[in-house]
Amino acid sequence: MNLKHKDLLAIRDLDVDELRLLLDTAESFKEVAGREIKKVPTLRGRTVVNLFFEPSTRTRSSFELAAKRLSADVINVSASSSSVVKGETLLDTAKNLEAMGADVIVVRHGEAGAPALLGRHLRCSVINAGDGAHEHPTQAILDLSTILERKGRLEGLTVAIVGDVRHSRVARSNLWGLTKLGATVRLAGPPTMVPPELKDFGAEIHYTLDPALEGADVVMALRLQLERQGAGFFPSLREYSRLWGLTRERLQRAKPDVLVMHPGPVNRGVELAPDVADGLCSVILGQVANGIAVRMAALYLLTGGKSDSVTMAANQ
Repeated sequence: MNLKHKDLLAIRDLDVDELRLLLDTAESFKEVAGREIKKVPTLRGRTVVNLFFEPSTRTRSSFELAAKRLSADVINVSASSSSVVKGETLLDTAKNLEAMGADVIVVRHGEAGAPALLGRHLRCSVINAGDGAHEHPTQAILDLSTILERKGRLEGLTVAIVGDVRHSRVARSNLWGLTKLGATVRLAGPPTMVPPELKDFGAEIHYTLDPALEGADVVMALRLQLERQGAGFFPSLREYSRLWGLTRERLQRAKPDVLVMHPGPVNRGVELAPDVADGLCSVILGQVANGIAVRMAALYLLTGGKSDSVTMAANQ
């Protein structure tokens, strides 16, 4: 089986079979990270361009490592070092990179829809590495992969996604992915930060934290996006932390084997108490590690890899 799309732009676009294909393929590539030589020749001769118009440490590094572990050539381009500062459009920049032989362009952009625009105009594949408050598909797949790894299933689980849902592309991608694979999703946060219309897409909405945590199998805390808080969505950081910060005491409302997740970077003492971020329930660093295998899977499948040959590719 192959992916049905040329690009990976949104979890909402994928059907259940495609989601499972990405998860299964990523599982096959996890083994590569445990080798002494963490590299396979699968994408030798291919070129991956990371085109990032927003700051990023984890996502860009993860894509770069994923491409290099598949033996692809990698070019990193940031907005400050591109011809965009001279007035060139995003599309012209991307077309020039494609003309240089790019097989995949990975795009992060502050405007929702920017990767989809490139996908419509380019022949090469485009991966959305986060666009505005729209979607962040590979982050959601690595979150699903981490839950599957620890719980063995997604169907029937209850996942509480807590915090700044309004500005979170991670929350939206996870909402689509988790509900498609049979999990119950609770979205919790201040009324100014949880759009009520998300209830129409299968989420339970909570405006207080404790009921959202009750009996949860997974709690996913979201980064409070301080750079987008100009409209005054909450009175103060102190009040936000008091009402929405995840502490060890509050976590006792969830199941004893609850997983604590966070897409990073963590505002310690705001979204998560330090002893929760570093505690036994935390799988935050596991999410980061799984991100490389998930991005290897996305690059492999978009460049023509098939599910029936992935084991051979991982064993090369």
